[in-house]
Amino acid sequence: MNFTYAHYQESAAFLRAKLGGFQPQVAMVLGSGLGYLGDVVENPIVVPYGDIPHFKHSTAPGHKGQLVFGTLAGKPVAVMQGRMHHYEGYSLQEVVYAIRVLRLMGCATLFVTNAAGGVNWKFKAGDLMLITDQIKLFLESPLRGENLPEFGPRFPDSSYLYTPALQDLARKQARKLDLDLKEGVYMYFPGPQYETPAEIRMARSLGADAVGMSTVPEVIVAGHCGMEILGFTLVSNMAAGVLPQPLSEQEVLDAAEAAREKFSALVLACLEAL
Repeated sequence: MNFTYAHYQESAAFLRAKLGGFQPQVAMVLGSGLGYLGDVVENPIVVPYGDIPHFKHSTAPGHKGQLVFGTLAGKPVAVMQGRMHHYEGYSLQEVVYAIRVLRLMGCATLFVTNAAGGVNWKFKAGDLMLITDQIKLFLESPLRGENLPEFGPRFPDSSYLYTPALQDLARKQARKLDLDLKEGVYMYFPGPQYETPAEIRMARSLGADAVGMSTVPEVIVAGHCGMEILGFTLVSNMAAGVLPQPLSEQEVLDAAEAAREKFSALVLACLEAL
């Protein structure tokens, strides 16, 4: 469906009534297997997606499908434990719906995370990558259709979707933590099948360092409505054809669990330093 501004306002009003005056400033989208940060939010107020008007359910493995409001690293946050994907059968407008609602609620900054396949030959499973840019060649834009000027312009600039100042902050915090933070370009594939070796060779030739099935639609919409954005990829596995082994969703979840300590440390350090 085509959502109107009134739809977003209705969802935001529902959530405000649940929060008793609490106003989040930072929105966080936690990807496959990375939702554990939502479990350490202080004074949490938990709202399942299914309770919120016009929200869809999150059906992907490792996605709890709920919003957690509270304090994290001293900042008022709205944490999405799980996201919606196009491959679940949702339109791109449904996939990104929550981002606009959180913007209406006062979130000016977005931390976005994902687990993805490594394309860069220098990467290995378990690496953390700072997202510096993105590639989307598939499907329509989540901004397709009537523009809602309350959020942003008809033709938004995409030169700096990932905020340079936040990238610098992440580099600084990674150095303090003595973390080997890779950097690179994230390329979007719609899924749910993993990419073929030929598609991975194409992605590498186009300049991609990691590939996945999320994040890009959300970042497009967040940029459209003026949010500052910081993105991290957990390289959960090497992409098809890089290593002679099959790919599985369990591999992704296992890698996320193994990276829990360093991933959490980096995200919390960046959040605290805002």
